[in-house]
This record gives sequence, structure tokens and C-alpha cells, in this order.
Amino acid sequence: MKTSGNTILITGGTGGIGRELALRWHAAGNKVVVAGRRRAALDAIATEHPGIEGLVLDVESADGVQAFAREVLARHPEINVLVNNAGIMHFEDAATARDLTDAEATVTTNLLGPIRLTDAFVDHLSSKANAAIVNVTSGLAYVPLVTAPTYNATKAAIHSYTVSLRELLRGKVEVIEIAPPGVQTGLTEGQETRPGYMPLEDFIDEVMALFAAQPTPPEILVERVRPLRFAERDGRFDATLAQLNEMARKAREGQD
Repeated sequence: MKTSGNTILITGGTGGIGRELALRWHAAGNKVVVAGRRRAALDAIATEHPGIEGLVLDVESADGVQAFAREVLARHPEINVLVNNAGIMHFEDAATARDLTDAEATVTTNLLGPIRLTDAFVDHLSSKANAAIVNVTSGLAYVPLVTAPTYNATKAAIHSYTVSLRELLRGKVEVIEIAPPGVQTGLTEGQETRPGYMPLEDFIDEVMALFAAQPTPPEILVERVRPLRFAERDGRFDATLAQLNEMARKAREGQD
């Protein structure tokens, strides 16, 4: 993927990882369009960082995604990079019957959202030079956090979808996966300062260095996520599963 001269659409671009990617890519000489649900947050990032444009997107509506894509391409026919970053995470107790509203919303946002957006833009991207699709998954796609089973499942599904897409679009569109570890963002309550999670700035620094490599790695893996990504390959899955979930429990409880 080129490091500059792109026109990049980033979903979930008003906070956390998406916002920091938008700012870094904009500073590197790319036109950046961020998409999100909240008009106020979109206006704020556009005001604070002239040149970044914000557009409202609600991935819960299939028709809405198609209409959004038509609007974006009419305004920015030069778009050559789609970043599927928007995601939500809810803690759930799947060991007992419960209200599935949160689980269903997670599937819609984290799985159907990227599939719908990819479908809406893939023909356009296939016609552009230096085109790329970047899907943000998670280290939890490989070793699950058992208190967030639906989140883990959606990220594992997007990893698999990304692998298939990479092969299907080989030679036409570059397909890249970013799999973050636990990062200090607002993904869940209190996560911005949760001990044991990677500081956001450190994560973005390492990600941008990996994007600068030529050729761009098909998987953007910071060092802290590699133990999760390769746990099964290296015969450490059971131990890593236990370690991850114990660490997360202590972090949520404020223990060292």
C-alpha cells in the first residue's frame, strides 16, 4: 500500500484506533474521509484537522450502506483505500440464556458492516490503481476473551473473510489485516487507562512503521499481538487462553 497520495475512507474514524490512523495518514499526505454514526464527533475531527472530511454512516442498514457508498463515490471518485475499522464490544455471559440485543448488534456492526461496505466498494476499488482494503480484526480472533464471545467470533470471521478476499482480489486490490492486541481505547468502559493494555500512541507508532515496509505485510502485527496470533501454531494455545483471560480479569478488577 502506498504511504501517501491515497484517498482513504475509514469507518469508525472519530475515536480510538480509527481516529489515530486517520490523523497519521492525513499528516503523511493522504486525503482522508472518516465515517461514523455521530455527526457531532465527525464535525469535531473535521474542524480540528482541516482537510479531513466526516460523513455519517450507519452500517445497520444494508440500503443505507449502499446509499452511503454512492454519496461517497460521487464526492470522492478518487477513493482507492477502504479501511473497515468500526467495531463494538460487549461483555456477555453466554453460559446462561440472556437478552441477545448486544450480541446481534455486535454481529451487525463487526461482521455485516465490513461485508456490506466491501461489497459496496469492491467494483470501484478493482478499477483503481494502488487500491487496498484494510480490515481491522483483533488478537482475540485467535485466542478468545471468554467474556466477549460474540466479539471474538466476529473478529475471527472477518479474519477468515479477509484471507478469502485477499486471494480473490490478488493482482487487483491489496487486502491487509490489522490485528490489534488489547489497546487503551474507549472500546469498552475504562479501557483507556486499563493496566496491561498497550498505549494507543505506541500501538499506532508500530503500525505505521509496519505500513511503511515494502511490500506492505498482509497482516499488520505489532509485537504484543504475535503471541496471540501464533499461539495455536506454536502449541501454546491452552496456556495462552488461560493467561489472557486471567490477565484481563485482573485488569478489569484493577489488580496488578
